[in-house]
Amino acid sequence: MNKLNFIFFFLLITGFNSFAQPISLHPQNPHYFLFKGKPTVLITSAEHYGAVLNADFDFKKYLQTMHDEGMNYTRIFVGSYAEVPGSFGIQNNSLAPVVGSFIAPWKRVDEPGLFRGEKKFDLNEWNPEYFSRLKDFILLADELGIVVEVTFFCSTYNDNIWERNPFNPGNNINSIPINLERQKSNTLANSILTGFQQKLVEKLVTELNGFDNVFYEIQNEPWSDDPQKVMRLLKTLDPEPEKGSWFKWAEMASSASLEWQKLMAKTVVETEAQLPKKHIIAQNYTNFVHSLDDVDPNISILNFHYVWPEAVWYNYGWNRPVSFDESGFAGSSDSTYLRQAWQFMMAGGAVFNNLDYSFYVGKEDGTGVNNAPGGGSANLRKQLTYLRSFIESFDFVQMQPDFNVVVHSPGLQVHAISQSGAQYAMVFTGVASKSVKLNLPKGKYNFEFISPYSGKTLKKGFFKQKKSGVYELKLPEFEEMVALKIIK
Repeated sequence: MNKLNFIFFFLLITGFNSFAQPISLHPQNPHYFLFKGKPTVLITSAEHYGAVLNADFDFKKYLQTMHDEGMNYTRIFVGSYAEVPGSFGIQNNSLAPVVGSFIAPWKRVDEPGLFRGEKKFDLNEWNPEYFSRLKDFILLADELGIVVEVTFFCSTYNDNIWERNPFNPGNNINSIPINLERQKSNTLANSILTGFQQKLVEKLVTELNGFDNVFYEIQNEPWSDDPQKVMRLLKTLDPEPEKGSWFKWAEMASSASLEWQKLMAKTVVETEAQLPKKHIIAQNYTNFVHSLDDVDPNISILNFHYVWPEAVWYNYGWNRPVSFDESGFAGSSDSTYLRQAWQFMMAGGAVFNNLDYSFYVGKEDGTGVNNAPGGGSANLRKQLTYLRSFIESFDFVQMQPDFNVVVHSPGLQVHAISQSGAQYAMVFTGVASKSVKLNLPKGKYNFEFISPYSGKTLKKGFFKQKKSGVYELKLPEFEEMVALKIIK
C-alpha cells in the first residue's frame, strides 16, 4: 500500500470527523463561539437537565423537537445529583426520576439506600448502561446541531435532596465517613470523596472526548451550600441582616468551594492532555450580577444565573463569553424570558438558557402544561429563534457592547452591540415614544425595526447622515420591545 492509499484508508477507518474541533472561543472575538467552522451564539429554552439520568425521559423525541423548533443548545446533569418529587415546587420534574428510573454513572448493589429503597451505588464500578445512554444522547444532539453543556456536579441545597445523592455515605458502599456534612461534599474537606469525584470527571471526559458539541461545567450553583455575599442588588436600600430573600444579594461560592472547583477544572485539562481533543470549561459564579475579581486560566466561559445584562459589561475585560446559564423562577409568562434573552444578548452575551418546564416525561415534545416556578412553551421557543436569526444576520464577531450609539431614548431602556460605523444591533424596552436620537458617523444607512414577538418587520428604510453626529430616527408603533438593525 503506497503512502496516499494508506492516508485514505486511515481516514476511512477513523472518520473525517476526527479532524474537526470541539466548540471553542472564536479566535477573532473570544466573547463568542466557533462551532463547526461558523461563528455561534447559543440560545435555547430547554428541559430541566434530567434528559440522560432519567431513564423514562424520551430524549430522542426531545432532541428532535429542539432541532425542529430551532434550539441549538441544551444542558444536562450527569447523575452525581438528582432531585426528589416536589423539589423547588416543580410538579413534573425531569430531574426527579421516579424510584427505579434514576440512572447514574455507577453500578448499584443489592443493598437499600436512604431514599425510598433505591439501591446503593458502588463508586468504584461504572455503569455501562449509563454511558451508552449518555453517548447516544450526545451523538444524536451532534447530528441535530445541538451543543450540550455537561455539568459534573451540583450543590446539595437541602437535606431532602441530599438523602438521594449518590455521594451521601448512606447511598454508597465506599466507606465515606458517615458524618460527612453535605455542605462540604463539594470541597476538599470531604475526605476520600474528592478522589471519587476526580475519577468521575476523568471517566466522563475520556468517554466524551470524541464529540465536538460538548463543553463542561464544573458545578451548578456552587454558592448555594455556603453562600458568600459579594454584590448588593438593592442599591437604594439596606436590608436588615438575615432578613429578605435570595434575590437581594449576589452570592458567590466560598474559598473552599473555589479551591475544589479549581482542582476539578485542572482534572479536565490534565485528562485531556493525553487525549486528541480539548474542550472548553465553564464555571458558574453567582446569581444576577458580579464583577469577578479572579478567573481560573482553565475556565473559558463565565456562567451566571438569572443574570442582569450588566454582568456582561462588568466582566467584558476577561475576554470570555458570558452566559445566561439558567433562567426561570419568574412566573410563566413567555414575554418575561423573551425580554431577558433580548436584553442579555444585545448587551454582548453569548448564551441564553431558559428552564423550559413544558418538557417532562410523557411531554418530551414540549407541549406540557406544568405547575412550576417558571415557564416555557413552543411559542417562546419560536420567538427565541427570531433573536438568534437577528444576531446571525450580522457579522457579529466584529461587534461589541456600544454605550454611545444611542444619545437619547425617551421612556426606553436600550441594549446595543455594534461595529462602529458599519453595523448596529439594539433592542429598546419600555413605553413607545416617537423617536430616538442616534450618534452615527457620516454615511448612508439602511435600517429595519423588527418585532421580537413576531419576527416581522415593523418599519424599514434608508437615511443619509450628512455629517457625523446626532440623527433622529422615528420609531414605529410597538408594545414593550422593538429591535433595530442598522447597516451602513
